[in-house]
Amino acid sequence: MTETLTLAIDQGTHSTRAALYDGQGRMVALARRPVSLQTHNRTTVEQSPLEIQDSLHDVMNEILQLPGIDSAQIGSAGLATQRSSVLAWESRSGRPLSPVLSWQDTRTAADLEAFAGHEEAIRERTGLRLSPHYGAGKLQWLLRHDPAVAAARGQGRLTIGPLAGFLLHHLAQNTRERVDHANASRTLLWNLQDRDWDPWLLDLFHIPRETLPDCLPILADFGLTRHGNIPLAAVNGDQTAALYAQGAPDHDTLLVNTGTGAFVLLPTGAQHPPVSRLLRGLSRSDARTADHYLEGTVNGAAAALDWMAARYRIADWPAQLGAWLDRIDNPPVFLNSIGGLGAPWWWRGPEPVFLPDPGIAEPEPAPALVAVVESIVFLLQTNIELLCAQNPRVKRIRIAGGLAPLDGLCRKLANLSGLDVERLHAVEATLRGIAWLAAGAPAGWAPVERQHRFLPQEDPQLRQRYARFLEALEFRLRQAL
Repeated sequence: MTETLTLAIDQGTHSTRAALYDGQGRMVALARRPVSLQTHNRTTVEQSPLEIQDSLHDVMNEILQLPGIDSAQIGSAGLATQRSSVLAWESRSGRPLSPVLSWQDTRTAADLEAFAGHEEAIRERTGLRLSPHYGAGKLQWLLRHDPAVAAARGQGRLTIGPLAGFLLHHLAQNTRERVDHANASRTLLWNLQDRDWDPWLLDLFHIPRETLPDCLPILADFGLTRHGNIPLAAVNGDQTAALYAQGAPDHDTLLVNTGTGAFVLLPTGAQHPPVSRLLRGLSRSDARTADHYLEGTVNGAAAALDWMAARYRIADWPAQLGAWLDRIDNPPVFLNSIGGLGAPWWWRGPEPVFLPDPGIAEPEPAPALVAVVESIVFLLQTNIELLCAQNPRVKRIRIAGGLAPLDGLCRKLANLSGLDVERLHAVEATLRGIAWLAAGAPAGWAPVERQHRFLPQEDPQLRQRYARFLEALEFRLRQAL
């Protein structure tokens, strides 16, 4: 009997990937296409919806045309997407009417100040902070400023919403406009308790309900794929899908996922997390039940390294950074506000800057890049401390994502947090997580082998630099207020 396979798709900020997994959770095929990001300035960040759409079709076709692969073997498929990115499209044709406004885009920061008096009510309903990174301000901006969007609305042919909704329009045969709970929840328009669009929030932000897709649970029947007639059984956000890379998540383990941004998530199961300086959301839902999580965010991870590398004109920094981390043990302190400060500050922050160092006017390229890595660790640590206060039983960090192969980053994270840091062997966390969900949470998937464990060691200089980093940020925050 031919083994049943599961198809996983991950549409991220810099690439679209598709993979096949066998009945033991082993990846047996992988296809990848890069996608571009247009950073026009510090606040305006966009992507081409047609480029993303083409990349989705390309990876699907490559996987399905592999020798020996029959689409009839593939029992189910799952889609994970970058969260908080939004756009507008034509309802019937699916033709994009706007660029994708990236999750990194903060053009609406000044507009959102008008809603500051409602911040507590927004946080209570959505689990999110009032922030330009999320969808409401961006969708409002499209409705107000994009002529094509305004014309489509007037003619009754407009759909706006998360990128996942646009991709579902083109991935699945069903023409009904839909989006999953996880991606809908990153718009500031979705009620975490009711699990649907919130009428009060829609009215507050002047978003017409009829322009939004319908909300389905993360685990639902999203229809058959246009390529291969495969049942699409799960749709999720990229970070929340990654929680399930090892199957059902352990509540004593934090997941740190490092990519363009970095995210640290603590699963809380059926328990509703308390309102806090962190984010709350759903990582898995069906028609009856839901799994919740707490999350801290770092906006500038690989994005900050790219920014610094461009400043110093370092073209090959990924090939050199590991050695620099091993060699440089006392870098300068860098205030990393690339993309704005996420949790727990929720502030655009000061201009990115190195703290003054006696006798050093400007760091050399290598120490500068190492300082950026430390700044990512410092921002993560602030969130880890808050998460551990919520759950004192946390005893380890599991790290994944594009920066996870950096031993120096993992060592610093272990030393500063005082927690074991586990890096799994060659795991694509988001792909494997969405595959496990789409496959129906199978018990037979073997855990991914741990590649390395970094045990915490005393590092007083690192702690001193962390204290200096926090003191400088808090000083600038008091000045801003």
